Amino acid sequence: MEKPQASAPAPRKPRAARKPSNSDLAGCPLHDLRGKLDAVGLRPTKQRMRLGWLLFGRGDRHITAEKLFEEAQASGAQISLATVYNTLNQFTSAGLLREVTIDGARTYFDTNIDEHQHFLTEEAHLLVDLPKELIDFRALPEPPEGMEIARIDVVVRLRRKDAPPSN
Repeated sequence: MEKPQASAPAPRKPRAARKPSNSDLAGCPLHDLRGKLDAVGLRPTKQRMRLGWLLFGRGDRHITAEKLFEEAQASGAQISLATVYNTLNQFTSAGLLREVTIDGARTYFDTNIDEHQHFLTEEAHLLVDLPKELIDFRALPEPPEGMEIARIDVVVRLRRKDAPPSN
């Protein structure tokens, strides 16, 4: 008795392209950024995506508008300093960034929006997170009637022991 001959497999039908689901894209930095912007009602424009990638793509950090502008220029982005300021202010208003102003003259934007305080190195003007567990607020003043404490900002200034005192 002869064995039946195996026939060649039928050609596969091409699958219809399927739009990736959110779970497929979880962990994709660009998708995560787009989701962040959508969640706070900001349109993911080209400029916001480019600046958001620079801001959030490296973990928690503190950055000035001028430094972000330099990074954007170095990456080849055609973005003005005014656009950088506007975007940082929009991200801050939307709750994606925390603004930290030092002496009313220097403003940092912090990607870590959790409650925490900061060290500031006087020489390098480097802002470093200080975990909230390291500062104990035992007695706060009573706020005026009709007001409540919204946030506490503490900046602990550091200098090398051998550095002359600053003014």
